[in-house]
Amino acid sequence: MNQNHLDTLIRAHRHATARHQASLDRREAMDDFWRGANAVWGRVQLDMGARLSRSARRLQSRLDRRVARC
Repeated sequence: MNQNHLDTLIRAHRHATARHQASLDRREAMDDFWRGANAVWGRVQLDMGARLSRSARRLQSRLDRRVARC
């Protein structure tokens, strides 16, 4: 085995290692993205629940006032 062959093997190994690491990094980035998206969706759902609750309270208040007038 000469030096050129050894250098080729080393470069091939480094390339394979870099490809594997890139794959892991992509997977981690996708996981981070979906974790963030899920957190945002959870906050949106909570906000929607709070809005609906507020809306229901306001509607009930209006109905109570209307009944009190009649």
